[in-house]
Amino acid sequence: MPNKNKWLSPSAVALAIGALLSPAFAQAAETAEEKRILVFSKTNGWRHESIIDGKKALLELGLEEGLAVDISENAALFDSDTLAGYDAVVFLNTTGNIFSNSQRRAFEHYIRSGGGFVGIHAATDTEYEWPWYNKLVGAYFANHPQQQEAEKVVVDFEHPATGFLQAELEGNRWRRFDEWYNFKSVNPDIRVLMKLDESTYEGGENGENHPIAWYHEYDGGRAFYTAGGHTGESYRDPLFLQHILGGIRYAVGEHSGSDSKN
Repeated sequence: MPNKNKWLSPSAVALAIGALLSPAFAQAAETAEEKRILVFSKTNGWRHESIIDGKKALLELGLEEGLAVDISENAALFDSDTLAGYDAVVFLNTTGNIFSNSQRRAFEHYIRSGGGFVGIHAATDTEYEWPWYNKLVGAYFANHPQQQEAEKVVVDFEHPATGFLQAELEGNRWRRFDEWYNFKSVNPDIRVLMKLDESTYEGGENGENHPIAWYHEYDGGRAFYTAGGHTGESYRDPLFLQHILGGIRYAVGEHSGSDSKN
């Protein structure tokens, strides 16, 4: 029987982590009253080595925070009936065109029915020929300089993905090492949570307003994106994991952003 207070028992975590090296579907224990997310990491292009680290970290977050976490790279799960069982879908370093037209339509229906979306890092390097997805994820990847330290500036603390940082940072600056994306086709309706200070690193191309984490309500659903998460070390950074968790909490509808009308 599953633990009533947590989604994942230690044995469930061990079994799921053991399945991570294959694209097989790893399913967590669940209870009716808790939130359930699908972590999806299919790639049809560059494949990040850190995907395995991200999967492990999200499974552990589920155990610690009371979230059911299912993991798969099987796009056939993107049908209306299956997606209806999830409160949010997390795109963990997905790349390239990963869906058929029918799977795209099912995902659109899911979001329009109030579903949640979380994009991590290369989620913006995905589905370049799908304008609806561009608006959902909020931007497309353009390029990146070499990995290096940079300062992120928090511009909105009224969100679960950033609010906790008030107690962790001196002021509103968060210095991290990662692979920093430049973006194109940025949706003007996104609500920026953090931006990059391009004067603190080399290779920035978006100027003074370089978004690096954001959220918005879109087409009936909720979407959150963070551009961090290229490195395996990111998924062992407690602050970065808390940042992702806050985005998940928003996407599943547990917390509102400052633009919520509810």
